[in-house]
Amino acid sequence: MSKVLIIGACGQIGTELILKLRSLYGNDNIIASDIKEGNEELMNSGPFETIDATDREAIVKAIEKHQVKEVYLMAAMLSATAEKYPIKGWDLNMDSLLIVLELAKDKYIDKLYWASSMAVFGPTSPKDSTPQATIMEPTTVYGISKLTGEHWCNYYHNRYGVDVRSIRYPGIISWKTLPGGGTTDYAVEIFYEAISSGKYESFLSEETTLPMMYMDDAIKATIGIMNAKAEDIKVRTSYNLSAMSFSPKELAEAIKNIIPEFEISYKPDSRQAIADSWTRSIDDSVARQDWKWQNDFDLNDMVETMIKSLRIKLSKTEAK
Repeated sequence: MSKVLIIGACGQIGTELILKLRSLYGNDNIIASDIKEGNEELMNSGPFETIDATDREAIVKAIEKHQVKEVYLMAAMLSATAEKYPIKGWDLNMDSLLIVLELAKDKYIDKLYWASSMAVFGPTSPKDSTPQATIMEPTTVYGISKLTGEHWCNYYHNRYGVDVRSIRYPGIISWKTLPGGGTTDYAVEIFYEAISSGKYESFLSEETTLPMMYMDDAIKATIGIMNAKAEDIKVRTSYNLSAMSFSPKELAEAIKNIIPEFEISYKPDSRQAIADSWTRSIDDSVARQDWKWQNDFDLNDMVETMIKSLRIKLSKTEAK
């Protein structure tokens, strides 16, 4: 088993990716890293290095120390936060990627994973069943950086033979880890409020439909694309990925099937403009064809699992 370094391991996806990889390949083979420490389970289950994702020297040191052959770059400033700090968002998202692409080019590592996003699509992209290859004119710093990053990945693959693989994540929903400043965060917050207070005020309008995915499927896809044969990875920008699409209203109705007294209200804020620029549904047939991607969770499966799991988590928190 080649040793793996996860950069940005303490974020929403990184935390659960680390734990899944360690369960599959052994704790000592999966090295977590971030600019700050993660939760207790992550920190206690295996090696951890404090690394700024824009610090090339620190990354090289960790690669050499642990004899790492694969890197997952999960560090990024997400959409809503990057709009507040556009230059910082650009610098983090671009510098971190170019560092690891250069390291792959120079043979420090054999394989690289980089996380892209549906934010690469913009208001001129087809809104429904957005295809793999289409018009992309993002209007957010996050989307611009991700689209630029996709083309850097493709360039390094074509020019230098770098084995870089990527997925355009939709909104990710999880009960284990809180989101980190994205436009789809409502779809996690709503469950906490449904259980704790029975009501939620959405920062997106009721009909704002966006592509979403349960975390288990996101982790499954991430590991799946990295385990695929190189010849099966025919897209070296980034693959569309999807599982479900829904609006806050539709999500609330699904929650009401389990918590009938739940109430939702709407007060759109600055994140509404970001959501309005994105696609409503995504065609991920290319990923399904090339490396046999297939999701396990639909809307009702996700809602049932989220409520059941969060009730247990929150009850344990209250008991402490």
